[in-house]
Amino acid sequence: MKRIFPFFLFWIFHFSSALSQAPATSAEIYLGVKKLSVLGSVLYIAAHPDDENTRLLTWLSKDGLYKTGYLSLTRGDGGQNLIGNEQGIELGLIRTQELLAARRIDGAEQYFTRAYDFGFSKTPEETFSKWGREKILADVVWVIRQTRPDVIITRFPTTGEGGHGHHTASAILAAEAFRAAADPARFPEQLKWVEPWQTTRLLWNTFNFGGNNTQREDQLKIDVGAYNPVLGKSLGEIAAESRSQHKSQGFGVPRSRGESLEYFSAIGGSGPVKSLFENIPVNWSRVEGSDAVSTQIEQLIKSYDFLRPQTSVPQLVAIYKNLKTLPKGYWRDVKLKETATLIEQASGLWLDAFTTEPYVAQTDSARFNFSVNARLGGKIVLKKVVVNKRDTSLNTALSKNKNLNFGQSMYVSDSIAITQPYWLKQKMAEGYFTVGAQQDIGKPDVEPAFTAQFEITIEGEDFVFSKPVRYKFTDPVRGELYQPFIVMPQVLVQTEPSLLLLHKEANKTIVLVTANKDVTATPAEAGLRINKNKLVKIDKAQTYKKGSSKTFEFKVPVQSASSAALAFPYIQLGANSPDTLALSSIRYDHIPYIDYFYTDAVKLMNSDIKTRGKKLGYIAGAGDKVPEALTTMGYEVTLLGPTELSNVNLQQFDAIITGVRAYNTNEWLNAQHDKLMSYVRTGGNLIVQYNTSNNIGPVRAKIGPYDFGISRNRITNEGADVTFLEPNHPVLNFPNQITHKDFDGWIQERSIYHATAFDKAFRPIFSMVDPGEKSDSGSLIIAPYGKGFFTYTGLVFFRELPAGVPGAFRLLANLIALNQQKQM
Repeated sequence: MKRIFPFFLFWIFHFSSALSQAPATSAEIYLGVKKLSVLGSVLYIAAHPDDENTRLLTWLSKDGLYKTGYLSLTRGDGGQNLIGNEQGIELGLIRTQELLAARRIDGAEQYFTRAYDFGFSKTPEETFSKWGREKILADVVWVIRQTRPDVIITRFPTTGEGGHGHHTASAILAAEAFRAAADPARFPEQLKWVEPWQTTRLLWNTFNFGGNNTQREDQLKIDVGAYNPVLGKSLGEIAAESRSQHKSQGFGVPRSRGESLEYFSAIGGSGPVKSLFENIPVNWSRVEGSDAVSTQIEQLIKSYDFLRPQTSVPQLVAIYKNLKTLPKGYWRDVKLKETATLIEQASGLWLDAFTTEPYVAQTDSARFNFSVNARLGGKIVLKKVVVNKRDTSLNTALSKNKNLNFGQSMYVSDSIAITQPYWLKQKMAEGYFTVGAQQDIGKPDVEPAFTAQFEITIEGEDFVFSKPVRYKFTDPVRGELYQPFIVMPQVLVQTEPSLLLLHKEANKTIVLVTANKDVTATPAEAGLRINKNKLVKIDKAQTYKKGSSKTFEFKVPVQSASSAALAFPYIQLGANSPDTLALSSIRYDHIPYIDYFYTDAVKLMNSDIKTRGKKLGYIAGAGDKVPEALTTMGYEVTLLGPTELSNVNLQQFDAIITGVRAYNTNEWLNAQHDKLMSYVRTGGNLIVQYNTSNNIGPVRAKIGPYDFGISRNRITNEGADVTFLEPNHPVLNFPNQITHKDFDGWIQERSIYHATAFDKAFRPIFSMVDPGEKSDSGSLIIAPYGKGFFTYTGLVFFRELPAGVPGAFRLLANLIALNQQKQM
């Protein structure tokens, strides 16, 4: 079979350049030089962001200097969010960036499949029913064939000790892919770009956590806790910094020092006795005719000058030239890329491509600025800079530590695509993203809107260094910052509110149009599409100025939806086709800005939802969208923090609701326990949504008037049977008559973190059961206390309300109305 490498080489260059913007230290350059002599590769496979063993990844990458990758089958879309209210694909976008931040610290590379994290799964069978076993297996095989690992390591076993269906599924797929990747008859469509690859061995990285010890003394064990004097840190310290990037999951961990043992059990291939790479050549003996290159690298390692890394550049260029003479192949191409990066770093080159605006709209112009500095001197000539096939030719010899600044303006036609995560470009299926191009599968991140190619001659050899064009600005607190630069549509079209409850009268909704450039249109037609009907308004304004917004107000008639429907907004400017895209922006300090585009819609609910009471207090937890839903229902919602709870008369509230994980995240709630219990005792109504019981988010305060525990029990089947244990209880009858139909249409799951071992004063309302398990009655427990009521519930209102599930609204309205009852 012919050897195929060009696409793979492009991907690796692009991916690595995106992770190497920060200048390397002399110590890091030295380790990079040492890495040139190591030709070994490892791929670690698990299911989610946070599943990876950062101690092991750090040891492999920083100590062993192996080419190390982590394949997370999902982007963590279905978990809970400790730092905000993003859910679903937005949470997946956050966790993608947290993983990339972790990899920039531990030195591994990051990959993904198309699998969507649809929430907790109890069995691999359920997982495969939604992912599509062959589809995700193909993705794993693709990544293996591209990265060609000598060793594959799974985090979890195939036998279920991982405690999550996704975990077990990841191990099953790794075992199947270990064999399938070597078989040319499996997924032959991939062979246009890659070759079959037989990994030497497949290992399971056994563990001891969660009360489950799978480690045995007859397993291979390795100490991964060594101190690295070149970096001035222990590997455990670096690993902790990496692990602590998972901030949306609250996974900050202490830095560790000293011995740290990892254990391995062989699953496939030849089992090791003394080392992971036992009987696997991990040096230049793998490449024919490489003796001269190997000798050059060893000489450079011995002569490397930490104080003057630039003196290594001529030797690195000589190595680069010799590498090009070797037969084309995987390791030759990988080491060419590594050597080019080292030449750039050792030369002290500063290559910057930036704009002073955060975005450009299609059919508008952008100004690109470039800054180049050969900070350590040397024989360096900048030939040209190319962006989107337009070049700025210079042929300028760079003076030592002198800035060369220049720029160019570029028209951005509408043929240049808007900046969008590739996995969100097409409508997704239930359990996986739709990805059109085979070559995109596995890529971790969004492609930059523009990439600058710096064509530079160093010591007589030509190189091309790629840098993403980024938005550069100065924050008065954080200083100089870089963020992604994006291409937007000419206008954005969004709606307010996101959910509309249709009542007896027409309901108001707003279409908001924002211009991203000066747009002239005569006339402009704004509208809402509801099923086959259109509501239209004509705006005779001549021009929309860049950055300006205009609102169009519509009255949505009750008959627009018999039960549920979607209203899609649009704006048609003159003869142009309608624009319908909205923008969602996610901003956190620990990750780059995240922007993605989607077609906005108003969820229309025409359901009989009766409410009692008016004023509610809400104690925010880890972040959810329940307060917005309550406002939509017609309640007046007051957010309560420690100051408000201390100074406000709580009896004014018909109910007080705590947000998800409120008792995990707000330690100050402990000081408010007596006041909240007094509120309940004198006629109040306190509703506590789920809290976790694990080490990640321990409950930090007393919760109820009577004892109860919080378990990890959950009902993951969103269609699971529900038994009404107390059919005459007011919560099922007032003001809404709750029936089994109210549990139709739920998404992702029924409930999580159930109450357990609760006092006899509590009355469980429902019993639920997942297939093959015993029923559980801890999803909703209610206790009268004095003249009021206390409720703990694991029901996932935080998912169902934003999704517009009518039954969830009706049930929550009844919980809020508990203290409106004249009698039990």
